[in-house]
Amino acid sequence: MATPNDGLWRQPQTEKDLALADITIVDKALLKRAVGAMAIGNAMEWFDFGVYSYIAVTLGKVFFPSSNPGAQLIATFGTFAAAFLVRPLGGMVFGPLGDRIGRKRVLAMTMIMMAVGTFCIGLIPAYGSIGIFAPILLLVARLLQGFSTGGEYGGAATFIAEFAPDKRRGFLGSFLEFGTLVGYVLGAGCVAILTATMSEQSLLSWGWRIPFLIAGPLGLIGLYIRLKLEETPAFQREADKRETEAHSTPKDQFRDMLLQNWKPMLQCVGLVLIFNVTDYMALSYLPSYLSATLKFNETHGLFIVLIVMVLMMPMTLFAGHLSDKIGRKPVMLFGCVGLLLLSMPALTLIRMGDVLPIFSGMLILGVLLSCFTGAMPSALPALFPTKIRYGALAIGFNVSVSLFGGTTPLVTAWLVSSTGNLMMPAYYLMGASVIGVVSVLALHETARKPLKGSPPSVGSRSEAHAVLRGVRQAAEMDERLTDATAHA
Repeated sequence: MATPNDGLWRQPQTEKDLALADITIVDKALLKRAVGAMAIGNAMEWFDFGVYSYIAVTLGKVFFPSSNPGAQLIATFGTFAAAFLVRPLGGMVFGPLGDRIGRKRVLAMTMIMMAVGTFCIGLIPAYGSIGIFAPILLLVARLLQGFSTGGEYGGAATFIAEFAPDKRRGFLGSFLEFGTLVGYVLGAGCVAILTATMSEQSLLSWGWRIPFLIAGPLGLIGLYIRLKLEETPAFQREADKRETEAHSTPKDQFRDMLLQNWKPMLQCVGLVLIFNVTDYMALSYLPSYLSATLKFNETHGLFIVLIVMVLMMPMTLFAGHLSDKIGRKPVMLFGCVGLLLLSMPALTLIRMGDVLPIFSGMLILGVLLSCFTGAMPSALPALFPTKIRYGALAIGFNVSVSLFGGTTPLVTAWLVSSTGNLMMPAYYLMGASVIGVVSVLALHETARKPLKGSPPSVGSRSEAHAVLRGVRQAAEMDERLTDATAHA
């Protein structure tokens, strides 16, 4: 990406003072590399994280021997949820660090840490070999995964948002979640193939290790891709600005986030709540709900989820594109209201236990989830100014995920087990959707607008001239209205 001048950008005193040199003109080659690298890296990272949930039933038998399948599933998802407890810590470490030393370097760290944590899970002996140390080692590996993931989403979303032109930020940002879905599909596909081609004994003995061991080489590929990137122009501009100002400490960063930006932090938590509750309910909990609770064939259930996620890929890109046209708020509001109205019908279809109704119910949830996967990656970074964007987003995102998203499988499994009410997943989604509606309505529309504290970003020099003319015409019209009012 390039600007007409590479010097330090300073906010014009008025809109009329905006010059061509103040407008960021996107370098298309760098933009493609940035979006591609974040999508590919995110796919690799979420393959690692997603595999655990798709093979949860098998892991319960390997690490938590019990005569009660429900207890096994709760124990397995308890370990799954434990990783989310350290995600805010990862966000507090990696986010502010990314605001100080750069997005690229921190994203490389998170990639390799996730790969190491996942690879180690594939090496842990079963409970039958080392007893209680098996679930303890599993917990340690999951905590490492969670810590690294705390810096992933906020950094990747920030990276794409800061590279993208204002008019296409929604569409380009949606490639981040497109990559997430690719990772989920690869994880689900790998597990589905294993369960379809291996006997249960072989799967319990050694087959479950295969998807975790794949993480090693995938992590190295992702690390290489991210290290080849350039830093975002917004961060470079902010780094130049720091050289001319007093150096801010990490304490100053946190004070700025909590005292001056507490409203967008709360908005971030609310938006992420509905996004992640829906995400982890549909893509992590319900596959196990089908097999462990409804006794539906595990392989068939995985293939249904796999097909729904493949269909969500183009829907996510469409939702991102649509958010550039009509705004982030209408797209996300459609998802929230849809969940409020359709969660119960969707789960009723799923509970019928046949392939077509289950697929239909899952597809309904997938369509509504696509509203969030498409619009959220561009809506969230726009809440914060450049100097705290990575840190504030990483902390707000992961606090919400830890409290509400990552605990969704555990809480829902417990609610179903303790009450015997198989509609609990729908009630949980409906409660989250109410919070989502309130959060979206409180949001300021950010589509087609520059990021906070940044100059306009465009795709070509001709577009930059058009933006400049539009801004000056608007400023002149404001002056005429002011003069007319003064003489009235």
